[in-house]
Amino acid sequence: MNNDAKRNPFDGPQMQNARFEHADMHGAHFDGVNLADSRVFAIMTKARFENTNLGEAEFDDVNLAGSRFDNVNLSGASITNANLSNLKISGVTLVGMEIRDANLTGMRIDGILVSDLFDAYRKLNPGRS
Repeated sequence: MNNDAKRNPFDGPQMQNARFEHADMHGAHFDGVNLADSRVFAIMTKARFENTNLGEAEFDDVNLAGSRFDNVNLSGASITNANLSNLKISGVTLVGMEIRDANLTGMRIDGILVSDLFDAYRKLNPGRS
């Protein structure tokens, strides 16, 4: 196994319907991986997802603090009871994605703080939150 493969064991595999439970995947790097319909219950701080399919994936009781999502499909994905602090998302498909009960402190979408997006929404839609 070459050095790149040792550092990045999740480079390009087909892993649909995978299940990660009680795993410590701190710093894991997923590049070109198909994780559609997967279920993730893990510590994934500072993980990197690039060119990855997470369509319809379910993240529950997960820690994604300081992670990055670049050019990722999150269509129909759900994230529940999660730490998303300082998560950075760019070039990502979010159609139908749902986030509930999550720490969003410092989370950015295309460089914009999510808290700023919420503030702008509240100003444009008084009485709705």
